[in-house]
Parts: sequence; structure tokens; C-alpha cells
Amino acid sequence: CSWSKRRVGSWFFTTTSPTPFLDISTSVSSNGERGLLSVAFHPDYASNGFFFVNYTDGAGDTRIVRYTVSVDPDRAEGGSASAVLTVPQPFSNHNGGQIAFGPDGMLYVGLGDGGSGGDPQGHGQNPLTLLGSMLRIDVDGGMPYSIPASNPFVGDAGAAPESWAVGLRNPWRFSFDRQTGDLYIADVGQSEIEEISVQRAGSGGGENYGWNTMEGSRCFATASCDMTGLVLPGFEYTHAEGCSVTGGYVYRGQAIPSLRGRYLFADFCSPWIRSLDTASGSLTDLFDHTPDFGPVSRIVSFGEDHRGELYVISLDGVVYRIVE
Repeated sequence: CSWSKRRVGSWFFTTTSPTPFLDISTSVSSNGERGLLSVAFHPDYASNGFFFVNYTDGAGDTRIVRYTVSVDPDRAEGGSASAVLTVPQPFSNHNGGQIAFGPDGMLYVGLGDGGSGGDPQGHGQNPLTLLGSMLRIDVDGGMPYSIPASNPFVGDAGAAPESWAVGLRNPWRFSFDRQTGDLYIADVGQSEIEEISVQRAGSGGGENYGWNTMEGSRCFATASCDMTGLVLPGFEYTHAEGCSVTGGYVYRGQAIPSLRGRYLFADFCSPWIRSLDTASGSLTDLFDHTPDFGPVSRIVSFGEDHRGELYVISLDGVVYRIVE
């Protein structure tokens, strides 16, 4: 795409080329939490031209499709669609929807619990379903994909082999720390708690993040519960401060030294951007950047470029880049 730039305060505003890289609007159902939810470029995109798209189709189900860039680097080959994975969605919300390649070259897929409220179909604690889980698949090892032999549930007849972790309600944005390889998962809560969990790079997967036995560090809908084997959040906040966490990235860029090693995140319902220090191995030193950045409404995602610089995406239709 061609870009024009206009600097205002702590943000760069950009406009894109009027010709879209890919138009799949006739295949996508939208409204509410449905729509085009994520795009992930293959680590070898420069040589193979593959990229992957996660969207909700006309039936409201999750579809992950591979496309290929055309001879024009600013245009995808529209007829190159190759289906990778379809997951039926029983309700219209909690699609999760992000896909991202990990440092290991595997494609990770965040899926919500299927929707409604309170996980009525029990997907979060049902390891046989793909819903309410973080998936890990190998898109280079077979067509449409293969199961990595190192996935934690391989050989377990009581669990889906694609699953890397379970017990998620609606993982609304996850990211890998490009320096450490740690995985940060922001999981949207029900009515009380928003949470951020950290899976260390040395993990072999298989974590159970608790939903719907737990909402954050609290038992859900009961006074007491069995917490055995459940992983509690690295950080959480209540609905007194927001209502829907939007996960971001650990900043590893060069432009803003004061942010290095801090995990930035936001909340869809509140116009703040905050960060946590990750240097100690824990999420500490909560800091509110809103006085510096100014309020930004309806933040739905963050982005990271090849230099480690960060972007902020608002549902109001604006993409911002954070600058010194």
C-alpha cells in the first residue's frame, strides 16, 4: 500500500491506498463480534507469499483460509484461497479470532468459548472441543495442516490434539514477546474480572486458564471451587476500571527507551492505555499512559512492525502509531 503521514502530538496518522490488498467482503459476516478478525503473514512470506486470514463466514462460523500474494506485491491473488480450518460457532459472540505465528513457526489460533454468557455449553473445561482454547498447528507439515508432535494433548483420546492451552473465555488478542518468546494472552471476563496471563517460552503447553470454573482469580458463580491444576492470571483488573480487555505487546522497539520491556494493553470500554513491567518475570508496576497519549476510544487491537514499534487500532476507524 502507499501511505501518507500526518503527525499530531504523540501519534502518526496514516492513510492507505484506495485499492485493497484483499477483498473478501462477500464471504464475511459482520456485526457485533463477527467479521474479519485477524491476518497473519507466514514467516517465509517473502519467498512463499502465503498469508492467513481468520473471519466469520456467512453461517457465523470461524474460518481460517490461506491466500497467496500476486505478482503485484500490493495485491493478493483473489483466487488463491485454500481452506485451513473451520470451527462451528454456536453463538454470535466470543469468536476470539486472532491468529499469529509463534517463534517456533507454528500457527497459533485463539478461540473463545462459543459465546452466549457463562459458557452454557461448557466448552472452556471440555478439552475435546476446539472452543475456549489456544490452538497450535503446523501449516507447513501437511494439507491443510498437521498436528505438531510436541503438542501437549497428542495421544490423549480425551482431548483435541490441536489444543495448546484450554480454559479461555474470549482471548481478545495475544502476542509473543519477540525477545523472550513468552506468550501473553488477554482474556475477556464475564461480569467482574479482566485478565492477562503469561505462558513462558519454556512451557510445553497444556495450561488450563480456568474458565468457567474461574473468572480471573475468583470462583465463577459459586462461593468456592476446585482450583487444582488451574493457572491464575499474571494480572487482572475489575469492571470498576473497564469491561473488555484488549491485549497488546511487550515493547521491544528503539524509538521509546522508557517503554522497553513493558507490556502495553487497553480496554474497549475505557479510553486508557496502560502498561506493566515484565523485567522481573512478573507483571508489575502498572502505569497509565493516558495523560501522555490522550484518550483513545474503542481500542480493539494493537500491532507491531518489524522494528518492534507499536500501533493502536480503534474501532472508530483510525490506526495510530506510538512515537516518542
